[in-house]
Amino acid sequence: MTLRTLEVCADSIESVAAAAQGGATRVELCSGLSEGGVTPSVGFVKAALAQGIKVNVLIRPRGGDFIYTPEEADCMITDIKTFVKEGVNGVVIGALTPDGNIDMELCRRLVDAAEGIEITFHRAFDLCRNPMEALEDIISLGCHRLLTSGQATSAEKGVKLLAQLHHQSAGRITIMAGSGVNETNARMIATESGVSELHASARHKIGSKMTFRNENVSMGAKGSDEYSRMVTSAEIVKKIISEINSCV
Repeated sequence: MTLRTLEVCADSIESVAAAAQGGATRVELCSGLSEGGVTPSVGFVKAALAQGIKVNVLIRPRGGDFIYTPEEADCMITDIKTFVKEGVNGVVIGALTPDGNIDMELCRRLVDAAEGIEITFHRAFDLCRNPMEALEDIISLGCHRLLTSGQATSAEKGVKLLAQLHHQSAGRITIMAGSGVNETNARMIATESGVSELHASARHKIGSKMTFRNENVSMGAKGSDEYSRMVTSAEIVKKIISEINSCV
């Protein structure tokens, strides 16, 4: 019996530790989750690797679309080479052309820079023009995994396309369902799509330890709460893993 696995999207060292404690297979390391995730610092990557869990690192120089300038492409390649030297398990990449196709030229350069480590193509896929055609392009690049919500606002809503992608992949690439995956819908997503891997942040809110508080100042968007954070919960990780394997 092959168990389904969970990857946790982690943007803090606390979340990495909780993912490991909860039994996640690996983490996708990123920063800036509020804008969909961007590349984390080298220091964060080093600290995550010390937690004893497989670490895949998001390669995304900024938020926004997935069309990159030559300068941004060079930054991505430099980041990949740096993280390969640090010993990460894999990198998470993606780039599109203006007409909604996979940017094959840039993605080949990113794959080559990874020097044979694990490659996940990220949710830039969910913005592509033709998902079935894009899947074949991603497979031809040599990617090991595709993270997708099934081109919907959540994996739960995209479960029909997830099932189609899983069927079309025919074992040539792993389809990993992500976006809005939690302990209440993980079993349904896994069962109805047939995928073997799911991706979740598994977070809960924790309060700040600050005793002095200036409620008149926001560091981010206007009205943002500077005295609470969303952090991965080991208990939620355990619940999701239990749910997705209760139907195996």
